[in-house]
Amino acid sequence: MTAAPAAPAGRGALLVVGDVVTDVVAVHAEPLAPGTDTPARIRTMPGGAGANAACWAARSGDLEVRLLARVGGESARWHERALLDAGVRPRLVIDPAEPTGTVVALVGKDAERTFLTDSGASLRLSPADWEPGMLDGVSHLHLSGYLFFADSSRELALVALRDARARNVPVSVDPASAGFLAALGPERFLAAAAGAGVLLPNEDEALLLAEVHGPAGAAGVARAAAELSRRVALVVVTRGGAGALIAEDGRVTAEVAAESAEAVDSTGAGDAFTGAFLAARLAGAGTAWAAGAGCRAAALAVTRLGGRP
Repeated sequence: MTAAPAAPAGRGALLVVGDVVTDVVAVHAEPLAPGTDTPARIRTMPGGAGANAACWAARSGDLEVRLLARVGGESARWHERALLDAGVRPRLVIDPAEPTGTVVALVGKDAERTFLTDSGASLRLSPADWEPGMLDGVSHLHLSGYLFFADSSRELALVALRDARARNVPVSVDPASAGFLAALGPERFLAAAAGAGVLLPNEDEALLLAEVHGPAGAAGVARAAAELSRRVALVVVTRGGAGALIAEDGRVTAEVAAESAEAVDSTGAGDAFTGAFLAARLAGAGTAWAAGAGCRAAALAVTRLGGRP
């Protein structure tokens, strides 16, 4: 089996706790035709927000990246192989009852995607799957926001976050899904994520979490980012073709331009940003430079199908 690279001496690892899913990506040039056929390019590939971010972080080539996730037995070896080949050290818990989660991504002509999500085993992570020793040698913990949307996996996230804080290991959280956030409630999510030092929402998630209502525009997104940074020290809002916005201590401190790209599929663009951003930060880059690295990775991600490098 392919071995993942070791970290350089003196640098701690990045531990991602999140989701591994099987992505079924269907790209259709024409609008969906109800009741009949719509031609599409359809591919099945490994995915999951947490796993994607881990793979993009590992792409830097000089960082040890670990991943804790839960999968079904039917595809565990396939997913493990894909992660190892991407340079990630996976710890995949085999769920005895549920298959690996599956996401059907419908990608239209504009490269925007709509997800149909069956979380399967991914949100069945539990505190029993966690050991404090998983933080040995870790210099940063990243939690996929999907963990917060089910009772069992949310409890696991809280335990991991608590143990990381006890060891002074910085924590970042990606809110993951505006739809699931709305169902859970912004205040409940922010309360559960309390103690994280970095929040990485997209603009829809930022507006929802800050409860900025109505037509927001750039000013509304900036207001949301600033407000969220009163609760989480560093907030980096991804804005697609508008780049990224950085807020700290209640104010916007930087704006980073997007990289131009011919978009094919926006699936995983945010995960690419997250992985590259974290890798750059762990390499010692400043926040704005790291956000630029994230934008470059996102621009690359949208030129290909799926969410992995």
